Amino acid sequence: MSEAVSGAVPPGVGTIVVGNFPLSSGQWIPAHSHPQHHQLAWTRRGVLGVAVGDTYWVLPPTRALWLPAGVVHRTGATRDAVLHSLYLEQDRCRLDWREPTPVGVDGLLAHLIDHLNRKDLADDARLRAEAVVLDLLHPLPITPIDVPQPVDERVRAVADALLADPADPRNLDAHARAIGVSRRTLTRLFVHDTGMSFDRWRMHMRLRAALPLLAEGQSVSNAARSVGYATPSAFLAAFRRVVGTSPRHYLNGNVISKAHDTPSPQ
Repeated sequence: MSEAVSGAVPPGVGTIVVGNFPLSSGQWIPAHSHPQHHQLAWTRRGVLGVAVGDTYWVLPPTRALWLPAGVVHRTGATRDAVLHSLYLEQDRCRLDWREPTPVGVDGLLAHLIDHLNRKDLADDARLRAEAVVLDLLHPLPITPIDVPQPVDERVRAVADALLADPADPRNLDAHARAIGVSRRTLTRLFVHDTGMSFDRWRMHMRLRAALPLLAEGQSVSNAARSVGYATPSAFLAAFRRVVGTSPRHYLNGNVISKAHDTPSPQ
């Protein structure tokens, strides 16, 4: 990860300034923060990813992410997209959410973002539009799927192999042999380094890897197969177990029950 820097905020009138940043598929903006401005990250097309430490949010056009001032983050695109960033002056913004928070984006909010992006907007019209934008920001009951990054070089070698190919079918024994340790040692190292068992970490990693595919419109069957699940039903069962709802409801911001995070057949 690049060293965190204070990201520049485009100048403007009013409390909210809109910045637009084209991102090609796979492109990531290095880690940075905005010490004096909250940020709302959104795209009209494509799918964004935003990472804060080990926590990662997938943002289709129906969802944006509130990033409090000072939070170090990276932003990228899983396919060509334009990052629309709303920068809100911390001292003048009546919203003060202290944690990264996903919000739903409907047609009205999308139109208002375009409206605020106009260069010829009168100050009084801008202030009215800004007030409506703030009224439309409502937190979604979404918990991101965490995939802690290991520090131990042996665990990291296994994690890197799985991140490069989420469908990698090798079990714990095979990965242990590949890095020259026993199954028992790798089991202990995984829990110590990530706080998760190997099976749980791999399940989280696979589910997170599937989200951008689903957000881009791929079928559950294709996404499940791409990340190593033999059947769509096994994938859906794992997703519900971790998140508490279906992928469709998750991407639309409708989490309907509490997740029970236990391993499932894969």
